[in-house]
Parts: sequence; C-alpha cells; structure tokens
Amino acid sequence: MKVLHTKKLKIYLFHILKLFVPKYYWIRQFSSELASINIVELFLINNRVDYYCKLIHSFSLNADAKVYAELSAWNGQSVQCLDLKQYIRYFPPRFKFHYLLGDVKAVPVAPTFLKSRPISSENSNSVILKLNAGRFYDFPKDRLSFNEKKPIAVFRGPCHKKHRQVFIEQTYRFPSTDIGDTRNSERLQPYYKGFMSQSDQLKYKYIISVEGNDVATNLPWIMASNSLAFMKKPKYETWFMQGRLIPNHHYVLLRDDYSDLPEKIDYYNRHTQEALDIISNAQKHVAQFFDHKREKLISLLVLKKYFELSGQM
Repeated sequence: MKVLHTKKLKIYLFHILKLFVPKYYWIRQFSSELASINIVELFLINNRVDYYCKLIHSFSLNADAKVYAELSAWNGQSVQCLDLKQYIRYFPPRFKFHYLLGDVKAVPVAPTFLKSRPISSENSNSVILKLNAGRFYDFPKDRLSFNEKKPIAVFRGPCHKKHRQVFIEQTYRFPSTDIGDTRNSERLQPYYKGFMSQSDQLKYKYIISVEGNDVATNLPWIMASNSLAFMKKPKYETWFMQGRLIPNHHYVLLRDDYSDLPEKIDYYNRHTQEALDIISNAQKHVAQFFDHKREKLISLLVLKKYFELSGQM
C-alpha cells in the first residue's frame, strides 16, 4: 500500500506544479505540438484519433456542459480529473464540454469525455481520453523469457463482482493453475489466496485477465510482458483500444464459462511457437503507447476534433 500511495502522491505533485503555469502558455504550446507532426505518422495518428472520437457530425452541447474552471479534483476521482485538466488547459477557457469520471459502462446521451466505454458500433458519444494513465500504463520489466516461466496459468485479484466470483468458483480447482480470490472476507474459502505481486505473476507462462468494474486493469502489463494473456472477449475498452484486439492473435480466447482453460494451457505448452507469435503481436500493440509525445498529441487532437464538431473552433 505504501508504494501505491507514494506513486499517487507523485502524480498529484506533477499535476499541481503544472497548475501554476499560465494558461496562455499551454494554448501557445498546442500550436507547437501540431506543427511537430511527422507526415509519415499522420495516418496512424488520425486513425487513433478517429477511433477514440468516433463522432463525424456536428453537435450541440446542452446546459450541463462545463468549462475548465469548473473541473475540481476534490469531488472524487481526483487522478482522472487531473489527467483531464492537463489536456483541456491547451484550449481556450471558454470552451465547453461534457465529461464523466469513474468506471463508465454505458454510452451517454451527449458526446462526453470519459475513461471507458462499451465495445459497440453504437458508442460514438463516448469519447475516450487517457485518464488514470498512471494506473493502466505502468509496465513492469519482465526479465524472464517465455520458456523460463512456469507452465501454469495464474490469477490473483479481489472478486467483488458476480462475474469474477463465477470465474473463481469454476476455475480454482483446474490442474496447472494457481487461481485465487484475494478478498480478506474469503479467507475461509478454498479459493482464497494471498496477494501476488506483478513480478511474481510474471514467473508464469499464462496470466488470466478478467474484467472488473469495466476493463481488466492487468491486461496492458500482461500484453507488454513475455507471458501469454488468457481471457474472454472483452466487453469494455479504454485508451488501450481493447476493441481492436484480435482473439488468438493478441491474446488467447477463453470460452465464456472458462471450461476450455485446461486444454488451452496444455495446447500452448505443446505449441510454444504459436504462443510466442501471439506474445509478439501483443507486444506490438502495446508498443504504440510508449511514445509519450505522440500520446499527448493524439489526446490533444481528440479534444480538437470534439471542439470543432461542437462549433467552438
């Protein structure tokens, strides 16, 4: 807990220091950011911008729209709010927008900035920004090759949600697995197991990813590692673009009831090259998030598209 607290404190200090920079500086900086676009990268950048902001028609904001000055980090979801402020400050303070913080699982009625959305063809009002980035894009160093890892599937996590409880109950007895619910309230249950760090989970060839309130927070770091991600088809997505992940190309697809988990473990223990190919594809997907300058530029272009379509630019 102390490590997490220290990390969050650093995030707060980083954002607070930037609040003292005059706003006109950020507005001028945006012009510099746009001028720095490499033509070679332009297609890839615009492709991602249009994925995060699927809006194509002009729209009007309603009376609930806010401006930058109304963003308060003291009203809950402080880290997400500070992340939002760091992008909005590049635009004139009179610009209005809708936003929702927290784990959003429904599509809003008006175009809205948020962290997560359902994977759907009807989610254009959900405009994704890179919020709570410190939690989702912190990739540990994996020092083991796939072949050096234990040929076992691992899962650790608190199973508050019903679908996670069903997962635990159906899988904890499977052979070649190390699966456990870490909630203290379940200490007397046979499926209870203590906390396991990321570095310890990375000693296993297969790491199971199960969605929580919305997305599975462990998926990005699993896919960045030399372990193979096992999961059901995702229902929600964030800046990580889970909706673009291809089953059995970026991750190993499991049945909805997880009944095929033992056979998938056995299969990839016998077909190492196929496992390595999927891991390579996963790492290529993750690699696009490593360029911090380009990530910020994409974020700003998402906002620019929103403000243009709302008639403010």
